[in-house]
Amino acid sequence: MSHAIEYSRAATSTDARTPTPAATVGRARRNDPQERRRRHTLELLAVSALGLAPWTVILGLTLPSDYRVHAWRTTWVGFDILLLTALGMTTILAKRRHRAAMIPAVATAVLLVCDAWFDVSLDLGTSAVWASAALAVFVELPMAAFLFYRVHTLLRSPCDPQQATDTA
Repeated sequence: MSHAIEYSRAATSTDARTPTPAATVGRARRNDPQERRRRHTLELLAVSALGLAPWTVILGLTLPSDYRVHAWRTTWVGFDILLLTALGMTTILAKRRHRAAMIPAVATAVLLVCDAWFDVSLDLGTSAVWASAALAVFVELPMAAFLFYRVHTLLRSPCDPQQATDTA
């Protein structure tokens, strides 16, 4: 029997002062620290998404279509250092067969998607867009998809205790 049905039956109990076992279970679950953290995390994510939507519209209406950047080299070199760090951490942890490799692997995949997006979108209207699109389609996006797939596969596999510790 589902918790929702149990809880609704408990709410219609004839004696409101004496909770039924189902109501007690529901209340205990709501007071569980792990469940409370999960609920607060979901609330934070939902509020963030709701706040980001109007902000994105405002940016779309107010940002200039052309802008000169003063720290262009620093921005791209910094981004590539971040990508290099994520790739390196993924490689080191995967070589050790450590399950924590999933974290930098997902970060690497996201950074590759972002890199492809920025390269192509910033080169639109120039002859460089074709090289950026080719790099995105044949290198960055396939590698990101591969990493997402591998992490998905690892998440679905049972945890091997030897993989959970560093075996270098």
